[in-house]
Amino acid sequence: MRVFVNKVIPDLGMKLMQDAGIEVTVWKQERPLDREEAIAYCKGHDAFLNVGQKGVDADFLRQCRHLKVIALHSVGFDNVDVEEATRLKIPIGNTPFVLNRATAETALLLMLTVSRKALYMHKKIAFGGWGISQPTKDLGMDLYGKTLGIVGLGRIGAEFGRMAGRALGMKIIYYNRNPNPAAEKELDARLVTFDELLAESDVVSVHTALTEETKGKFGREAFEKMKRSAIFINTARGGIHHEKELTEALQKNVIWGAGLDVTDPEPMHPDNPLLEMENAVVFPHIGSATKETRDAMSRLAAENIIAGLKGEELPYPVNPEIYEEG
Repeated sequence: MRVFVNKVIPDLGMKLMQDAGIEVTVWKQERPLDREEAIAYCKGHDAFLNVGQKGVDADFLRQCRHLKVIALHSVGFDNVDVEEATRLKIPIGNTPFVLNRATAETALLLMLTVSRKALYMHKKIAFGGWGISQPTKDLGMDLYGKTLGIVGLGRIGAEFGRMAGRALGMKIIYYNRNPNPAAEKELDARLVTFDELLAESDVVSVHTALTEETKGKFGREAFEKMKRSAIFINTARGGIHHEKELTEALQKNVIWGAGLDVTDPEPMHPDNPLLEMENAVVFPHIGSATKETRDAMSRLAAENIIAGLKGEELPYPVNPEIYEEG
């Protein structure tokens, strides 16, 4: 059995697959594969370990309908047409649970960095602008006791709420499709409508999946409903916010600041005005970028590949209904 991996992954996952007798082909070049190249490689293999390959749409899957399993090196699966994969009986696996803390820590880092203009101040030093300290200039804002509005109080959102509540005494409100009673009890969190969350939050943090419902959810209309002193944080998917309208909201002081670990498109172009703003911080999608987390992700992805090639149910399936249908 042969698996194609479109980027280099940690040795832990590689060794698991090789020890299971699987022949592994890895794309090692720095440039990303285009869609047609990825299809061509997949046609010569029995499984695909997908590390951020975009365009795995219905046509891609129909051309690769022979695949016994597609394992994602991520928890998100918006880059795959899961409905078509299910129709074709191709099991899709992801890497849940293991990146909750690392991603929540990234949201916390963004929130703190934006609130104190820390990255902007670092740049001032680098360009010789430290100068004389003035009591009324370059001021940030306190976070202690403020209201954190979480859009998507799932595992990552709850972990971030836990950190912000315990470390900074922040009050937690949230907006979900469904209530989360366990998190409400633990975090003393309150379920509100989307508009209520926008109006009440000092910090709005996004932890929801990218879907047709959430695509572009944070645009001009949403930003205008937020406090002028509010901070917007997105560590989920770049498509959830409208980047041009976010830029305008910051430039016109509609909101106070923004911290992004995800952009649209990725990578962000180096002349993007967000990169030069005093009140914006952008990271290059580093939410899961710790050694421990990436090792764990490679392990889960490898376990999905091994199970799929054995004809067994995936341990971490995105579309478990294919097994229910027989």
